[in-house]
Amino acid sequence: MKHILDNLDRRRADARAGGGQARIDAQHARGKLTARERIELLMDHGSFEEFDMFVEHRCDDFGMEKMKIPGDGVVTGWGTVNGRTVFVFAKDFTVFGGSLSETHAQKITKIQDMALRNCAPIIGLFDAGGARIQEGVAALGGYGEVFQRNVLASGVIPQISVIMGPCAGGDVYSPAMTDFIFMVRDTSYMFVTGPDVVKTVTNENVTAEELGGASIHTTKSSIADRAYDNDVEALLQMRRLIDFLPSSNTDEVPEWPSFDDAQRLDKSLDTLIPENPNKPYDIKELILKIADEGDFFEIQEAHARNIVTGFGRIEGRSVGFVANQPMVLAGVLDADASRKAARFVRFCDCFNVPLVTFVDVPGFLPGTAQEYGGLIKHGAKLLFAYAEATVPKVTVITRKAFGGAYDVMASKHLRGDINLAWPTAQIAVMGAKGAVEIIFRADIGDKEKIAARTKEYEERFLSPFVAAERGYIDEVIMPHSTRRRIARVLAMLRHKELENPWKKHDNIPL
Repeated sequence: MKHILDNLDRRRADARAGGGQARIDAQHARGKLTARERIELLMDHGSFEEFDMFVEHRCDDFGMEKMKIPGDGVVTGWGTVNGRTVFVFAKDFTVFGGSLSETHAQKITKIQDMALRNCAPIIGLFDAGGARIQEGVAALGGYGEVFQRNVLASGVIPQISVIMGPCAGGDVYSPAMTDFIFMVRDTSYMFVTGPDVVKTVTNENVTAEELGGASIHTTKSSIADRAYDNDVEALLQMRRLIDFLPSSNTDEVPEWPSFDDAQRLDKSLDTLIPENPNKPYDIKELILKIADEGDFFEIQEAHARNIVTGFGRIEGRSVGFVANQPMVLAGVLDADASRKAARFVRFCDCFNVPLVTFVDVPGFLPGTAQEYGGLIKHGAKLLFAYAEATVPKVTVITRKAFGGAYDVMASKHLRGDINLAWPTAQIAVMGAKGAVEIIFRADIGDKEKIAARTKEYEERFLSPFVAAERGYIDEVIMPHSTRRRIARVLAMLRHKELENPWKKHDNIPL
């Protein structure tokens, strides 16, 4: 019996060694952890249960029959993150560069199926060079199987991708269909075709970092939601993110002990809005003062910074925050901000995460660049997302809510449950100056008349009470009581029931 047990230990040790010590050392030299080291950091200590440790590829072409390594370039299994079940797969760059083979794909699809059946999140750690060329169409078929499961799991369980090395070719499409993508600065990159192919086809000279590094995908392309400085920080932040997310679309939002009094008043909020209506202020200050313990996990922090999205908690329960940011472009909505917020709103609605929206928006960004870039359709995405959402929706207008942007930002007309306003709120078709110059065009030369008309317009229309008189605002509240009011509203809405008409699926203006 002992020799049988010794044989098992030996085979496990061989599998855990991956591509061998030399390749492990090379991985460390690049500033990267190995697949198993990453999983150990991600999961609760000792909780990881590995599957298919001994799986090997079946390819006999190009001498591959002589190169078989247990695990075949991917580590799969399940464990817990702060006590909650999570499934994981981690590509092992030390084995065939983490390239995907038929059996490699089968290991991933097995984990995807298990995650879906057991209603638990799945996290993919990517560090691979694409399809295994020696297997040809078998590898491509494997990709297709993985992609199909990404689609079936979408909106059912949270899917998170962490890019921790190269991610090229077919490997990029699976992360692209997951809910969140995170990257590691300087060591990770994503692109469909690499720099060499780009040079051949378009004659462009570009590095891997310039083509698809973290700096590109977190700022310009919006492919990645955030980037971190190293593997350790990225994985610890994933543990933090999982704590905000329900395990599935049928699960309640997580509820953690909170030491922050829901009835807390914050007098500093009474002076957050500047006297000058054109002077900016940081909306993140408001979010941090409203969320439990000031804990806010921002999504797409570096992209479309004129709108802020992310997760926080109120009374220990997860909420999604969406807020216009007056510090950037005066908080105006443009194509990028609309897309960013729409995707976040739809995620929250998929997983029953209540939405808290802070509004200070002067309108949509004008100009040929925006119009030619499809601002109408992109703005409609955000409108569509809010209108479709059935989760609890609480809206607080802090200052400006002008034009169509007022409607789009979770207004009462888009089934906002409770819509509140600060006394500083200004709700109108447009700002006073622009409105007066249109209505009283004949008086433009008379500065005194225009000034008087502007003041009259401000008093009549730039006030939350006009909207409140019509029931579009449920109540005008004191800024310092915002946390208490939101907490009470969310408690009241906890058992909200609302269903949209039956449909196979909607046709959001993509």
